[in-house]
Parts: sequence; C-alpha cells; structure tokens
Amino acid sequence: MSRFWSPVVQTLTPYIPGEQPQMQRLVKLNTNESPYGPSPKALAAIDEQNNEDLRLYPDPEGAALKQAIAQLHGLDPKQVFLGNGSDEVLAHVFAGLLKQSTPVCFPDITYSFYPVYCKLFGIDYQTIPLGENFEIEITDYKAPNGGIIFPNPNAPTGRSVPRSEIEALLSKNKNSVVVIDEAYVDYGTESCVPLLRGATCPENLLVVHTLSKSRALAGLRVGFAVGHPDLIEGLERVKNSFNSYPLGRLAQAGATAAIQDQAHLEENSAKVIKTRTKLVKDLDDLGFITLPSTANFIFTRHPKHAGVKLYQALRDQGIVVRHFSSPRIEEFLRITIGTDEQCDTLIQALSKIIQ
Repeated sequence: MSRFWSPVVQTLTPYIPGEQPQMQRLVKLNTNESPYGPSPKALAAIDEQNNEDLRLYPDPEGAALKQAIAQLHGLDPKQVFLGNGSDEVLAHVFAGLLKQSTPVCFPDITYSFYPVYCKLFGIDYQTIPLGENFEIEITDYKAPNGGIIFPNPNAPTGRSVPRSEIEALLSKNKNSVVVIDEAYVDYGTESCVPLLRGATCPENLLVVHTLSKSRALAGLRVGFAVGHPDLIEGLERVKNSFNSYPLGRLAQAGATAAIQDQAHLEENSAKVIKTRTKLVKDLDDLGFITLPSTANFIFTRHPKHAGVKLYQALRDQGIVVRHFSSPRIEEFLRITIGTDEQCDTLIQALSKIIQ
C-alpha cells in the first residue's frame, strides 16, 4: 500500500476476472468465451482497416457501428451507446445513471463487478436475495431505489427472467432506471431490446450487450447499451468527460461486420445450446444437480463432492472451470459450454474423479 494512494483506492476490493492460465493441452471452460471463432466477415473487415490510416484517430461517435446496431434491432442510432467492452459501458452506467440519493439494487448473487463499481464511484447499494432455487424474484424489487440492475440471464447462475416480468417491473418502478445486462442473451433468453422500439420506448429502461460472448470477439473489447435517447445522452456526457475515443478503428470495423453477420451468430449459438443440453444430461447421469440455464455456461454441483475439491481435481488434469467461495454457492462449479470434444473430456474426467 502506497502512502500516495487516494482514500478511495485504499478501500477498494477489485474485481477478479476469470483466470487466463498458460497451460499446455488446456481445456479452458472458465471465462464464458465462445468455443467458436468470430465471423469471417469481421476478420476480413479488421484486415482491411489494418493499414496506414491507423495513424489517424477513429470516429469518436462510432457512427457506422451505431447504425448497424440500430438497424439490427429496429432502433434509432440515437438510442445506441458504445463502449470499450460492456464493462466500460457498465462503469459509465453506474457513474452516470445509478449514482443517486437512494441505493441501487441488484441480486446478492450476481456479476461481482457491480459492488466494485459502487465502491469505486461512492454509490450506496442494497442486495436482494435470490430465491430458494437461485431465481431472481421480480416482486422483491419494490422498495424505493436509485436504480435496479441485474444480468438476464443472471451470472453465475444462468437463470433467466421472462420479458413479461421485466415489463411489469418497469411499470412499477417508474422513478429510477432499470438496467438489464444481456451479456448472455443469445443462448435462449428473451431480450428486452424489442421494448425499446417506437414511440412506446420506456424512458427508464437500458439494455447492455457485449460482443465478447456470442459474437466471439472478447479480444476486441466492444460493448454497447441501447435505451431511450435521454439515457444515451447522459452516458455520452460521461464518456466524453472520460475518453472521447473509446473504440479504435479495428474494433469499430470488426464489430460492425460482426453485427451485420447475424447468420454466423445464430449458427454458433445453436451449436452451444445443443452442446449445453447434452452436457446437462451427462452431468445428471453422474449425479450432478444443475440449475436451469439459458446462458453459454451452467451452474452445477454434486451432493457428495465439495465444489472446491472438484475444481482442483479438474485443474490437476488441465481442465479449468470457475469456482466461487461465496456463501450459498461454494459447492457449485460454473462451467463454460465448450466444444463437444471439450465437454466430453470434462465428463470423462469427472467420471473418474467422483468414483
């Protein structure tokens, strides 16, 4: 600890991202990356922009990318906000929309970056316990608040909330913003983006997306939010007070091409969903209990084997999954859906471990 740290730095407990291990013959199922590559059109667009024009600043507005996102979702470009990965988008959301006089609310078991943002920006927050089966109970979000945020599907549980329930939440929570973090929406969850179309667009709904998961561009760092133009204007004010050039030329080109290649996304998402179904069945045959998931990962436990011991035993065999030591979920493993071959390797290893 340096004596030159500011007081806020001394109080921070930073977010710990999933490990990026450097192991040979690694089966990497711990960070929810896509097991399949990005759109070939995205790669070609990046190559095309990899030229001497990199000496020039990129478009600070990302107009072409905003237009592509708006066209895909039936929105106006003024409803689109861009960021350097959805984590940066979320940082601007917390600073620009969720720092209010009353606490922001989110689940007690959820994306662990949320409390980190709150501490960084000096935001009061209240956690709402998940239900007995780790579901988000929308009816529990009824107290006055400075905003509500949760992933849909939730992380790390993988459980999702129907769009109709979120519509009901919006109608009963009109005095603060509701942020739906849809990082994993393309694997079987109803998106809330259609609610933002046309004259009936709610003024208090913001939906956050990333290109790191289903579009397989985690290494490019592109995220975006869509919502009412007034919310987007607030986020733009924050961004332009922090970093007016968040997305480089290569990122904008690759992301634009990826957004326009919806067929590639749908094909790879369908493969992940099919593998997820088989993996859950194979785990069930081994005695595991797995929560319902509409994400590209599952949350599972074995009633006779400690989660941390299973995690370590898999790691010893070069198979890396995610384990959380938090109360209520310390017996669970979060397992990213990999290729069929990777998941078969996982099942073979677990079969030997639990015997």
